[in-house]
Amino acid sequence: MRAYPYVGPADLLAAVDGPGGVPLGEMGDRDADEPFTYVVALDGTLLLAPQRSEHVACAGGAPVLAAGEITFAGGEVVEVSNQSTGYCPGPESWPAVAAALDRAGLRHPDGFTAEYVFRRCGACGQLAIVKDDHYVCAVCDAPLER
Repeated sequence: MRAYPYVGPADLLAAVDGPGGVPLGEMGDRDADEPFTYVVALDGTLLLAPQRSEHVACAGGAPVLAAGEITFAGGEVVEVSNQSTGYCPGPESWPAVAAALDRAGLRHPDGFTAEYVFRRCGACGQLAIVKDDHYVCAVCDAPLER
């Protein structure tokens, strides 16, 4: 499995003060009105933090196998994405998420329920999320690498 280093703003990385995520098995009631931020650490542990937390804080600044948002309902995973502009994990990070959820004994979808592709714009340097197969920078309208 590929490790994803942090590629987001340096000030967010500098603000990290130790690991901020809670291992999935130690999280009490996961059913919430909103998703959680998650990362899969290099040892395969799925760490959770409140949705408004930065992925880099959840990971303690370390590289990850996967990152995104996850929603639980009825004791199972109902939504999971790879949406993390701090780590930009590709769709191929799904096996790390599935393995962590399988170890926890949680039912989950067969893949990301929302899947994103990330690109850095060659023209302006902005980090872009590709949605609906639209490979164009939202900041400068330059084409993005496929």
